[in-house]
Amino acid sequence: MCLPAAGHWNRRTFLKASAILSASSFAPGLSLRAASPSLSPIQPSLMPFPMTAVRLSAGIFQSSAEVNQHYLETLSTDRLLHSFRLTAGLSSTAEPYGGWELPTSELRGHFAGGHYLSAAAFAYVSSGNEVLRSRADALVAGLAACQKANGNGYVSAFPTSFFDRLSRGEKVWAPFYTLHKIFAGLLDMYQQTGNEDALHVAEGIAAWTSGYFAKVGEDQRLLILKNEFGGMNESLVNLAQITGQERYLATAKLFEQPWLLDSLANGKDNLTGLHANTTVPKIIGAARAYEVTGERRYRDLAEYFLDDVLRNRTYAIGNTSDSEHWRYPAGDMKCTLSLKNAECCVAYNLMKLDRLVFRWTADAHWMDEYERTLLNARLGTQNPQGLKQYFFPLAAGYWRAFNSHDESFWCCTGTGAEDFAKFNDTIFFHSAEDLYVNQFVASELLWKEKSFGLRQNTGFPMQQATQLIVQTDKPQERTVFVRIPRWLGPSAAVKINGRPFQADLRPGTYLPLRRSWNNGDKIELTLPMQLSEEILPGDPSSVAVSFGPLVLAANLGDGPKDGPTKFIHGRPTVPKVDAKPSPLPPRTAISLQSAENLRFSAANKSLNILPIFQIQDQKYSVYWHKDPA
Repeated sequence: MCLPAAGHWNRRTFLKASAILSASSFAPGLSLRAASPSLSPIQPSLMPFPMTAVRLSAGIFQSSAEVNQHYLETLSTDRLLHSFRLTAGLSSTAEPYGGWELPTSELRGHFAGGHYLSAAAFAYVSSGNEVLRSRADALVAGLAACQKANGNGYVSAFPTSFFDRLSRGEKVWAPFYTLHKIFAGLLDMYQQTGNEDALHVAEGIAAWTSGYFAKVGEDQRLLILKNEFGGMNESLVNLAQITGQERYLATAKLFEQPWLLDSLANGKDNLTGLHANTTVPKIIGAARAYEVTGERRYRDLAEYFLDDVLRNRTYAIGNTSDSEHWRYPAGDMKCTLSLKNAECCVAYNLMKLDRLVFRWTADAHWMDEYERTLLNARLGTQNPQGLKQYFFPLAAGYWRAFNSHDESFWCCTGTGAEDFAKFNDTIFFHSAEDLYVNQFVASELLWKEKSFGLRQNTGFPMQQATQLIVQTDKPQERTVFVRIPRWLGPSAAVKINGRPFQADLRPGTYLPLRRSWNNGDKIELTLPMQLSEEILPGDPSSVAVSFGPLVLAANLGDGPKDGPTKFIHGRPTVPKVDAKPSPLPPRTAISLQSAENLRFSAANKSLNILPIFQIQDQKYSVYWHKDPA
């Protein structure tokens, strides 16, 4: 994460708060001088189930979630709160964590007070993890005590002087970015666990933010927004919907940048040179603004942005960016394969946006994209100790590198901890009466309001099939929509209760199965995979090979052990590797050796080939060189 590239900012008048918070007053009920944007929520086509309604079953996703929970359980609440307490003038004898959480780091608090809360809340509702619920409740109580000591609604692990520097245009490392993480973590604690104190602290942050902007002019505001601010607009919109208070929408608009949003609303890509993970959260905020206000412009720009990035700026693994930026024009990613591709935070945020747009459209395309990113750019970015990856190198000969337990706390450590805590949040969606099966993940759903459930038995992606078993006390007529993925190969088939079901299995659509369902009814879907190629946008000579949704990688041997030759973000020892893609064997020369273990080999080569998510400590190559025809 770093400051976004400078661009051109147009002027625009925004609503401002009329009241100015004094240094000693905390007034969460600020009123605004002008009329606020209106709360006029849309009714999305589809809705996700609460995570309490979906439980993961035995398989790679459940195992990965449990590893992540264990990692979160090893972290100390007192150590996480250390810098918050010192900043608020409270005592702390805890040993501080290192890396980006050091007491001297200007980003301190982003993980300790933010990502951790979100991840713990998600883990609790996903699995019933009471240890993490208790730790997160204690962390909220600690933040509330710090906010009370500050006396003005502010709470962070660094002083308000950082925001003074920001308003003066002085160099400072993204204070609103960190404040957003804390803000979002508190809202997740309230929405997922019902912690009322978390909501109160979040409203205090919103009030302090309104007061801050009331004291700056328009030129200052535009200057402030040149510094990365995360998803402040998203969290403020969320708070408006939670509380029904429209004044938070007005504060959210203070984080909008017309130079970016207007261009996207007009179907123009002005993303070249921008910092990717600074930009995607701004669009997520716009997408949520559409859902809460009904203003169609927000939807149009979000859909255009997402489609544009996925088509023209994304690698085969379903993630984007080089050295955290879009350093290349749309559709021209030639010569971008490097050590610092695909910052993992970006994948996390692209999946959030996939999910939002799917809610409006019910278009299988967005769930295909979600799956691509999930299986290739998320799964595999955690090691057996629960440590997370930052960059995702795509030049040949590099390897994965993970954070240390106490001395890193990168942005991607935080988003990874959140991601691996909520694998169950997108498997199933629903409309008023019907059910959508989006992802092939071993899991169990209970639709409590309808007394209807599904158990999904699958070993996917090692098993090229899934089975759905109906659970209901009485016969129910409804439609179960099952995604027919775009990568589906020949000989796909559907059976219901063991009998073939004649259907048009068009890849990239949903198959509607409407009938009166009885307890124990079974839907069986075979999911044959086949090899395919995908060129690097703008470079037909660089090609990735996939098997179904799985991007394949050549195993190039063991990577370096921990030490000076292993890349650690912030203090890199850049290794010398052969960054040229390997010559591409014809698809017919790649043969499947083990379906269960997903092992492949290339004819005439001593290379083992496997899905990229199964690569851990090996050097690898994802892209192959293909001679022009």
